[in-house]
Amino acid sequence: MKFSDSLKKNADFQFIYQNGKSVGNRIMVLYVFRTHRDTNRIGISVSKKVGNSVVRHHLTRLVRESYRLNEEKFVRGLDFIVILRPGAKESNFFEVERALLYLAGKQHILRNEDDQI
Repeated sequence: MKFSDSLKKNADFQFIYQNGKSVGNRIMVLYVFRTHRDTNRIGISVSKKVGNSVVRHHLTRLVRESYRLNEEKFVRGLDFIVILRPGAKESNFFEVERALLYLAGKQHILRNEDDQI
């Protein structure tokens, strides 16, 4: 990921949960908090309720890859968390990607076509 880092610290996750805005659908919930950085930070959370470790890791990879392929479409200066719901277990890559872009559009964090990188 060219313009992004990972969120790893529990304190960062808790701060975004408390101060960020959230939207969701049957596959995922997206929390977004605007910062003043030149990069984005993304955190992915998958509960044990979703499945075993193989399923959870597979879903994490799907979200990370869908974000990586669409990274240039996102506005910079964001911290966001993707929480996967149990409905994501049956989803394929294209459904996960569509859900991520849909929720990002609802949060108004996608670039306009005429914005420069």
